Amino acid sequence: MLKILFMGTPDFATACLKKLVEDGQNVCGVFTKPDKQSGRGMKVSVSDVKKYALEKGLDIFQPETLKDGAILDILEQKKPDIIVVVAYGKILPRYVLDFPKYGCINVHGSLLPEYRGASPIQRAVMDGKKVTGVTTMYLADGVDTGDMLLKAEYEIGENDNTGKVFDDLAQLGAELLLKTLEGIEKGNITPVKQDDALATHAEKITNEECAVSFDYDASMVHNKIRGLYPFPGAFCYVAGKILKLCESRRLDKEFEGRIGEVVETSKEGVTVKCKSGSVLLKRLKPEGKGEMNAFDLVNGRKISLGDVLSPTL
Repeated sequence: MLKILFMGTPDFATACLKKLVEDGQNVCGVFTKPDKQSGRGMKVSVSDVKKYALEKGLDIFQPETLKDGAILDILEQKKPDIIVVVAYGKILPRYVLDFPKYGCINVHGSLLPEYRGASPIQRAVMDGKKVTGVTTMYLADGVDTGDMLLKAEYEIGENDNTGKVFDDLAQLGAELLLKTLEGIEKGNITPVKQDDALATHAEKITNEECAVSFDYDASMVHNKIRGLYPFPGAFCYVAGKILKLCESRRLDKEFEGRIGEVVETSKEGVTVKCKSGSVLLKRLKPEGKGEMNAFDLVNGRKISLGDVLSPTL
């Protein structure tokens, strides 16, 4: 059985670590990003991976840096056969990549070489992709450029949001990781080089991108809303206040009126005119309030027929 050193930070990585532990794999240690202080009270928050590792009594390491041989003593102490990296959040220096006998492998949330980078799942949903998946790969010096090992496809539903796809891919990735480790140990996986000419990039989502303009086709607006949910969240402005857009549906129906105008309200939600078609907003989060059904906002007189939703104040 391979001796595994695990590196990861968010819940996507936790699914993989949990699968390794539950399958009885030999996890000799866990690296995760340092604890951080956040919020008004500067409360210390720990990563999802650390929470799980503590629960299971695993050795935990949280170095501020990996540069200049900073963790070489830990590697020499643990002597891992392989390092598994899942959304760790730090770039591995060459001495780390070269240390384990079987190299360093990664679980990435896309069908590489498509969507290399920080936000592959969000970008796939925002782009209206019908199929995405996960890829296991060897880590190399570039960002998600290493040789591919195994892939698994996943169909995205028309109304699936990033939260659902994220959770499903985390489980799919965990299963694929076990198959990959088994294949590496048995020597029956042939690495495949990526075709750089087919590569696309999933840059980190910026706050500016989260502002929603309805001056687009309804499908594009709907995909953006579901692609940014639950985090960081799509938003617009109405009557000078910010409004987060949490759930929507694409409508083919055309309405008279201005782009971004609330043209219909019902128990189903609030319908907004787009450049082409319209979208039904089902769940919203008004400024200073919790998430709620759009129709409740209508009843509370927070949004009305004729209001115009805009990406700017």
